[in-house]
Amino acid sequence: MTTIFNPKDLENLYTPPPNSSGEDNGQVTIIGGSELFHGAPLLTVTIASRIVDMVFFTSPFKPLEKITNEIKSKLFSFIWTPWNDVEKYIEKSDAVLIGPGMMRYGSSKFKMQSVKLDGTGKKTRRIVERLLHEYPHKKWVIDAGALQTMDADWIPKGSIITPNKKEFKLLFGVEFNNFNLNEMEKMVEIMASKHECIIVLKGPITYISDGKETIRVEGGNAGLTKGGTGDVLAGLTVALLAKNSPILAATAASYTIKKAADEMFAEVGTYYNADDVAKKIPEVLWKLII
Repeated sequence: MTTIFNPKDLENLYTPPPNSSGEDNGQVTIIGGSELFHGAPLLTVTIASRIVDMVFFTSPFKPLEKITNEIKSKLFSFIWTPWNDVEKYIEKSDAVLIGPGMMRYGSSKFKMQSVKLDGTGKKTRRIVERLLHEYPHKKWVIDAGALQTMDADWIPKGSIITPNKKEFKLLFGVEFNNFNLNEMEKMVEIMASKHECIIVLKGPITYISDGKETIRVEGGNAGLTKGGTGDVLAGLTVALLAKNSPILAATAASYTIKKAADEMFAEVGTYYNADDVAKKIPEVLWKLII
């Protein structure tokens, strides 16, 4: 069954009670980044830190520690954690995001359609496999480099995955080129049911399915093709997942980023970037839930 997302569902989102104290309103761990892509996880941190009480950020790629220390002089609202302590922070977090900025290849010259991995990609794959298998009870959002290197049967039950069409093909072996919209929706629902997860297939129309129902999220504009907007979506999704059900977190995040993009379009057309969207989302989300 396919439905259109109803904005009234946003009224069900968790909002911090007036008598809240520290850590009552969610903690998340974000795992990502690499020598080449250090901006991606920081976009996720930027938006997540505006939603939850605490964001822990770590990366298995050593050069990112130095870069992150420099960035902390401008962005204060997260805690950089040593990679050796990643398990401790996964356990204490309400939700975990893995994948933004993690690499399939050690260079950007390779095409994502290739099934081969180099040493960097194999390192990403080993890390993703280990953590997903060791912590299947956690609330996961799996994105980007993690999706591009993992096997579908690693997906923990109830996780949210956020592929674009190319990543969907890599993960499930399904090519959408000859699919009509109804066939595409059905395939998303089939894979979500098979793997007992929530799939967010990103695009001009976003299809979100838990295997029982599929929700269509419309809106947005061509400005969302800019690099980094998917990272913003992943950061918003994991932040909402900390205190909400997976299907509500996934649909609310997708709807909100499209609404933020629409407001940006009204101001500057498509001449905005992922940083602009991340800054716009808190204002838009607040207007949507009050």
